[in-house]
Amino acid sequence: MSVAPIVPQAPRAAAGGGVRRRRGRRGRGGPRRVPWLLALPAVALLLAFHFVPVTAGAYFSLTNWNGLTAPTWAGLSNFSYLFSDAETRDALFHTLEIAGSFVFLSNTIGLALALGLNRTVKSRHFLRAIFFAPAVFSSVAVAYVWQFIFLPSGQGALNDILTKVGLGSWTQPWLGSPTAALWAIVVVLVWQFSGLTMVIYLAGLQAIPDELYEAAAVDGASMFSQLRRITIPLLAPAITVSVTITLVFGLRVFDQVIALTDGGPVNATQTLATEIYEQTFVYGRWGVGAAVAVVLTGLIATMVLTQLWFLRLRERRIG
Repeated sequence: MSVAPIVPQAPRAAAGGGVRRRRGRRGRGGPRRVPWLLALPAVALLLAFHFVPVTAGAYFSLTNWNGLTAPTWAGLSNFSYLFSDAETRDALFHTLEIAGSFVFLSNTIGLALALGLNRTVKSRHFLRAIFFAPAVFSSVAVAYVWQFIFLPSGQGALNDILTKVGLGSWTQPWLGSPTAALWAIVVVLVWQFSGLTMVIYLAGLQAIPDELYEAAAVDGASMFSQLRRITIPLLAPAITVSVTITLVFGLRVFDQVIALTDGGPVNATQTLATEIYEQTFVYGRWGVGAAVAVVLTGLIATMVLTQLWFLRLRERRIG
């Protein structure tokens, strides 16, 4: 006759009580307080280096201040001066022109690169790295390289290439022409950041199931039809992110303008960001510079929020 071995077991009440006690400690909100404590340093830095300067700038925009003496109250006179100043109005138009062109071209080229390098090309990983590399370069360094390219004939690479291929009539002082200088800045921005939009669209494309394209191909859908009815609708979140990022970059462009043209020739490439620098550090009118900064901040916030609302509404309609 065999006897089954007796395996000692922990008392159920004690085990259950231990579980309940552990759950009780979690349920009383102990761990919920930890993330807030961990976030306090980041929140403090955000307040100190973002919201406090923004608030101070909003205050100084209502004063006459030269950066040295005590500011005196000026009310809305700085803003009335800005809207009556032809140079500031031109800077606003240039900013919108650069931002609009940059958003459209960089996203169009980035989407085309993403579609081409999604899955079919064998060297796609190497090409992705090559196209994305300019986005991590210093904007000032990139601008100085392009400044050499845009130099006049006999010095600049672009005019020399045009002359050698028989297009000498197209040569011009690219950065010295009021009509060409603005587009030269757009070219530099698009060249540097199209790789960034490509990466965003690649992430969106890789989240689209292959089965959708296979089913569409079986049904006889063309490549263009697949792009219009599958790819673009399912890329709506990526489009929202990419367009928002490029819009912010375009509205606050500064480094490329300063390095390439310094706002010239004859203020043809002056933007709101360079206007802030000029009013503050060149003319010493810190109150006016702060007012331009407030206008630029309001412009960015308004356009970005409007764009996000429109794109999110489009996403919901597609979904």
